[in-house]
Amino acid sequence: MYKIGIVTMSDKGARGEREDTSGAAIKELVAGLGRVEQYRVVPDDPEVIKNTLIEFADQHALDLILTTGGTGLGPRDNTPEATLAVIHRQVPGLAEAIRAESLKKTPKAMLSRAISGIRGKTLIINLPGSVKGVRECLEVVLPVLPHGLEILTGRGGECGSG
Repeated sequence: MYKIGIVTMSDKGARGEREDTSGAAIKELVAGLGRVEQYRVVPDDPEVIKNTLIEFADQHALDLILTTGGTGLGPRDNTPEATLAVIHRQVPGLAEAIRAESLKKTPKAMLSRAISGIRGKTLIINLPGSVKGVRECLEVVLPVLPHGLEILTGRGGECGSG
């Protein structure tokens, strides 16, 4: 079982003006993968996002951080830039697979700026801010996450073995 964190980017959510249904959907969908040990709703502020991702990865040593929201074209959509600022290596295949599958459902998927990457031994994946988007995107990556996290955390063998 893996240690998971969820970070929801929402100015209204951080002020208590909107319920975080996307974060709740993530928690439900990853139940078979591990335990959500950290959860936070933060404003769409780049510094707050960066500090939260660093805290979750470095201080709480989470294996996986899933973010929701802030991946579009809006002026307050800062999640990809904040994520890029804290990761050490990108994992472009995850975001590419999500976009490719999402494009089958809506042409708006090509407007997503979401990224995925690694900070230390923590995998960070940006997801959209809607419950529907979260469900559709996690459906794409959940099947490969156990293997990826095994390799990243040193709990599994090499990708090419077996």
